[in-house]
Amino acid sequence: MRKKVSIVGAGNVGATAAHWIAAKELADVVLVDVVEGVPQGKALDLLEAMPIAKCDVHVAGANDYAATANSDIVVITAGIPRKPGMSRDDLLQTNFKIMSDVVQKVVAQSPESILIIVSNPLDAMAQAAYRQAGFNRERVIGMAGVLDSARFRTFIAAELNVSVENVTAFVLGGHGDTMVPLARYSTVAGIPITELIAPARLEELVQRTRDGGAEIVKYLKTGSAYYAPSAAAVEMVEGILKDKKKILPCAAFLQGEYGIDGFYIGVPCKLGAAGLEQIIEIKLTPEEDAALKKSAAAVKELCAVIGV
Repeated sequence: MRKKVSIVGAGNVGATAAHWIAAKELADVVLVDVVEGVPQGKALDLLEAMPIAKCDVHVAGANDYAATANSDIVVITAGIPRKPGMSRDDLLQTNFKIMSDVVQKVVAQSPESILIIVSNPLDAMAQAAYRQAGFNRERVIGMAGVLDSARFRTFIAAELNVSVENVTAFVLGGHGDTMVPLARYSTVAGIPITELIAPARLEELVQRTRDGGAEIVKYLKTGSAYYAPSAAAVEMVEGILKDKKKILPCAAFLQGEYGIDGFYIGVPCKLGAAGLEQIIEIKLTPEEDAALKKSAAAVKELCAVIGV
């Protein structure tokens, strides 16, 4: 019996995530959205592509959460997207209401599922989902670091004219202006990038990574990124469904790790069949530690606003 992944929100991120999952033959997919006809139409279109892609998966669309029953994983992308000039924090109240409603309905249908949160502001939305779901922290994980690290890897590979496959990068902290790209732990074929890129140039790449989402919003004008965010969520889905024990930077609920307690923040996580199977604690310099704590303080502030 194939695994089942439901995606809440059939906008660009949700629909593209469905596409990646189906193309990789990871699971049957259910797309859910409040807009009548949109999830059904996109799902049918994707389903009709499967003979061409030679993939045996089923894709369905629905407005009713009953279709999501007994999902193994639920990816939540629902929420309004960021518009030009809008900070992630501006999205807070609206998306909090949407998240609370969605999680309640998802949990009722799939009490054993693992939730992957993609909605912004990411860390606060993951916290809201965790509180609403009543699941253990292993089963509510936020997608942020995979995307931020992919952006950093993209810029490093382009700067050095090397294969993206050779580049590993780690970005910790909150998903936003306070993220912490760790140049010391980022490598090209095992060589630290600090030995390959001059400090001033490296700082420019770090800043471009922080501004990655805003740069795309500026170009698109009426939307935000969706290819890379959806691919990042699907890398997490794949790690869990295939029990890969893959270490990826994700937003996790910390209980004392890194000296942070009671909040979601981006850290290296091992993902497997149980969801979040381990939080990897790496040694940080005083500067990196201070940056991570600053990032956590920003998340704490948002959570206080919505009371989670």
